[in-house]
Amino acid sequence: MARIIVASMPFAGHVGAMTAVAGELADRGHEVLAYTGAKYERRFLAVGAQWLPWQRATDFDDSDLAATFPAVGDGKGLRGGMANVEHVLIGTGAGQAADLLAEASRKPVDLLVTDHLAFGAALAGQTLGLPWASVAVTPLSMESRDLPPPGFPALPAKGALGRARDRALRAMVQAMSGRLLDPMLNRMRAAAGLPPATGGMEGLFSPHLVLAQGVPGLEYPRSDLPSYVHFVGRLAVAPPPQELPPWWTEIEKARADGLPVVHVTQGTLDVDLTDLLRPALAGLAGERLLVVCTTGGAPVADLGPLPENVRAAPFLPHDRLLPLTDLMVTNGGWGGVLAAVQAGVPLVVAGASLDKPEVARRVAWSGVGRNLHTGRPGAARIRRAVRDVLAQPDTARRTRELGLKLAAAGGAAAAADLLEELIADQAA
Repeated sequence: MARIIVASMPFAGHVGAMTAVAGELADRGHEVLAYTGAKYERRFLAVGAQWLPWQRATDFDDSDLAATFPAVGDGKGLRGGMANVEHVLIGTGAGQAADLLAEASRKPVDLLVTDHLAFGAALAGQTLGLPWASVAVTPLSMESRDLPPPGFPALPAKGALGRARDRALRAMVQAMSGRLLDPMLNRMRAAAGLPPATGGMEGLFSPHLVLAQGVPGLEYPRSDLPSYVHFVGRLAVAPPPQELPPWWTEIEKARADGLPVVHVTQGTLDVDLTDLLRPALAGLAGERLLVVCTTGGAPVADLGPLPENVRAAPFLPHDRLLPLTDLMVTNGGWGGVLAAVQAGVPLVVAGASLDKPEVARRVAWSGVGRNLHTGRPGAARIRRAVRDVLAQPDTARRTRELGLKLAAAGGAAAAADLLEELIADQAA
């Protein structure tokens, strides 16, 4: 059996995918070391992995990034996003590489499997000359001649004029990356003992194997997709047993009575209640539906008085809730969106930070929901979107279709098969 390091940035959404991979590999008898922050040690121990702590890399609590990285602030807007890249993703990279190289020096490693935003693991893989694999924990952000630049607020082009637009945009972004991003990345590379490189973050994807969450149809088509990129559906582990709130039977009764159930969530990272939760509750108050809201950990009392048709809890198990849900209103975390689609639940997405606008565009493009084009929609806008999506049987039908494809893609089992093939190919 192989000795494998699974590296994950200590963000809840990243850990969800990486614990699925780590757990599957551990179940197959491999020795799995999970390299992540202290906050998520127990999550990896629970799936049979050992914990390898962040030591030289600066650890942090993803629920309060500003406590460790003040420049990030609330993480919103262009400034917050750039600070997150510079201080969190790139700033911890050299320390990550040092930790992983020290562990590989202590005892040989057969394979590195890295969250594609754990840049230090990519640097360690390049330094060691090991086979290593990237897990795309967000929508696939690899560049393509068929698409606008990753992160640019535009859908894939149609026609010659649109393709010319995308070529110009890619050239512009590449020039900006050469001036702004490459110097930061090369400082990280120098600190890890590697020579400079160009090409932005593209060079931090594995050239051996990329495991992409999602499926064709939910992800944009690319004629130049490398052969080593494989879509594996949704990577997730079953949550531990959780006590259900006393009003849970009201959800089941609503379904039996034909009353639509709408789930509203902001995930666990962007949890300012004024962004989405409060406007959604105000907009859906009095509607003929049951609203089930999760706060991402904040006390329910922080929401203020709840409308009669609203029930709320800090957390609820998606594997129990989503099969009883008709629509989800979310700020666009990729893991939550994949969970909804796999359960056949259409979406209304209001995403503004990090990868969330990319998620929202894919939701609208693929036909599984509505993109509100903002992270702070008004109550009336949410109400209209919910009414519209609930009234569209084609949206529900398309969501169920892609949900079946997500389930059929194999998830963690398919990912582990590909990783074992990579180990075998290297041995051969």
